[in-house]
Amino acid sequence: MLAFGPVPSRRLGRSLGVNNIPDKVCSYACVYCQIGRTLRMEIERKPFYEPEFLFEEVSKKVEEARRKGERIDYITFVPDGEPTLDINLGIEVELLRELEVPLAILTNSSLIWREDVRADLSAFDFVSLKLDAVSEPLWRKIDRPHKSLSLGRILDGMLTFRDDFDGTLVTETMLINIDYGDELERIADFLAELKPDKAYIAVPTRPPAEKWVEPASEETINLAYQLFSERLGGKVEYLIGYEGNAFASTGNVVEDILSITAVHPMREEALRELLEKNNAGWDVVERLLEEGKLIRLNYRGETFYMRALKSRKP
Repeated sequence: MLAFGPVPSRRLGRSLGVNNIPDKVCSYACVYCQIGRTLRMEIERKPFYEPEFLFEEVSKKVEEARRKGERIDYITFVPDGEPTLDINLGIEVELLRELEVPLAILTNSSLIWREDVRADLSAFDFVSLKLDAVSEPLWRKIDRPHKSLSLGRILDGMLTFRDDFDGTLVTETMLINIDYGDELERIADFLAELKPDKAYIAVPTRPPAEKWVEPASEETINLAYQLFSERLGGKVEYLIGYEGNAFASTGNVVEDILSITAVHPMREEALRELLEKNNAGWDVVERLLEEGKLIRLNYRGETFYMRALKSRKP
């Protein structure tokens, strides 16, 4: 299922997701990842799906959404791994332009030192770059990158990309329960140089890859906000709340549940609301759990349902 949603997004309004990377091929193994463990660490770009097939799948979802009166603010590449590992990304963007919907991508920034990756990213309307750390030890502790990657090259690549990109550029910094020392000050200094249109501060809101991971303290979150705001003239926003339950229905409730929860774990209340839209009962979820297609997890007092991908199995 290469397309899902539209789903509610705290950055992008109503977002139709594109899942262009299989579970879970990534250049990082972030401790807080909601998808789960990285199964294949990669930094070499390669083809994963035929661009024409991906375009057809996304087109179908767009047509279904429009037929049902569902608003789509962005088509967003937010897959089960790092989207820029897809060597066909540029071709896919070119094809998707036909749908006349703004295009967004959420990348971990790990390959932005490559000229071809920067060229592909420049074709998007909205690019979100991960910026969890600017010093090597914390970067390795939080993002657990492929051993061949260089943080210095990544940061330089981000600055080079900024110089040439005409669309909306944002950053996202995930804050977890570790000692940041003076790292937040360093990140703020880098943001001042990068000049994103907005810097987002996030905390884990869904079950993370590592059980020890919790959101940072309120003091840490507030300090980051103050430091980032000083450098960026207030262009800072929190991503620490719940995005809501406005998940779109296409009419096939099982397909909707499995495609959404493959990349977007759902709270129980959101799942119940989706079932209600489809005049379906909770027995649908119980059956998917029994068949081993869904798993149930608890995180910070909330119950979440996630597709039973290999990356999520103990």
